[in-house]
Amino acid sequence: MDKERLEYFRTLLNGKLEELLSGAEKAVSGMSEGKEENFPDPTDRAAHETDRNFLLRVKDRERKLITKVNEAIKRIDDGTYGVCELCGEAISEKRLEVRPVTTCCIECKKEEEEQERARS
Repeated sequence: MDKERLEYFRTLLNGKLEELLSGAEKAVSGMSEGKEENFPDPTDRAAHETDRNFLLRVKDRERKLITKVNEAIKRIDDGTYGVCELCGEAISEKRLEVRPVTTCCIECKKEEEEQERARS
């Protein structure tokens, strides 16, 4: 992949990283504002806890995505970005556009998913 395209993907990944970090910062500040809400109705408290647990699961997924974005940026730096980890072939730029953190070409990913389904 040429330098111009690599820089395009670096910019894309850095933008995603900033977006994720900003969202995480807002979530943390929102949860740590110290508002201890008193719910006289147990149903209201349960709904609040359910919403909070859902938000925490979403933020955990975003945390994992932050790690993948950082790893993709490292692959750009070391020259392995856009190369399938499994077969060593180039990952299509179309696939990288859709999922810039991917480490596998579409064929290897399909095969991997088929093997996972077979094990289930």
